[in-house]
Amino acid sequence: MKEKVAIQGIKGSFHHQVALEYFQENVAIDECLSFEAVIDSVLNNHSQLAVMAIENSIAGSIIPNYALIDKNNLHIIGEYYLDIIQNLMVLNGQQLSEISEVHSHPMALLQCMDFLKKHPQIKLVEDKDTAETARRIHQNQTKGIAAIASKVAAEMYDLTIIAPEIQTVNNNMTRFFIVSKDENSLPKEYINKASIKFELDDTPGSLATVLNVMTNCKLNLTKIQSLPIIETPFQYSFFVDVVFEKYKHFEKAKKILELMTNHFKVLGEYSKNKQ
Repeated sequence: MKEKVAIQGIKGSFHHQVALEYFQENVAIDECLSFEAVIDSVLNNHSQLAVMAIENSIAGSIIPNYALIDKNNLHIIGEYYLDIIQNLMVLNGQQLSEISEVHSHPMALLQCMDFLKKHPQIKLVEDKDTAETARRIHQNQTKGIAAIASKVAAEMYDLTIIAPEIQTVNNNMTRFFIVSKDENSLPKEYINKASIKFELDDTPGSLATVLNVMTNCKLNLTKIQSLPIIETPFQYSFFVDVVFEKYKHFEKAKKILELMTNHFKVLGEYSKNKQ
């Protein structure tokens, strides 16, 4: 029996592409309209795992997703980096000169603006999901309208890519978390990355002291993200990613940081994905 994986969006989306590549296509997909619905799918045991975008190399962190994982006590068991490649696709037999509108998610339109500026006669229409626009063109057999979406969407909804790789920035990576209700079952020798969360007192130098501890324990900090604590104005939670060569180095750091910080929490221990 295939494991079920919850994704934000529909089949043909970038979340779907990550699920196919990470799990080698051996999964069933639960399509969810929002990240909150993705979380609920896992919490209610409708899905065993979830794929959640967490940051983009251009747009930055998706901060609410950190909060969702933390609030619902889910565990990060893996990560995956996807090269975001946008393609212009239409019904089979259509030409670029016949297109009057292009529909896609606002972020996808922005990522392709240099290409779109070369075709000012095409009206830009924002939509909720890249893959959804592709599916709708296929279902309604709509002529004169193009979608910007992934190659997977074009294949799934039988559309022709008339302009491939139209994104302005070629090195556009999105990082995704693989999330579960259960902790990672990986042997410790395969774990070389962790995501943690902690809070600090409002005292000078407290964050610098924590960072020094990480350095002394041979941890390499790869990301730090602050999030306001709603109940305490001008106080912050810190979400941090660290990599390490040996798990014992992280174990040592955990013991020290638990004493130094408030509400220390390990969000996940996993094997880092090669970019």
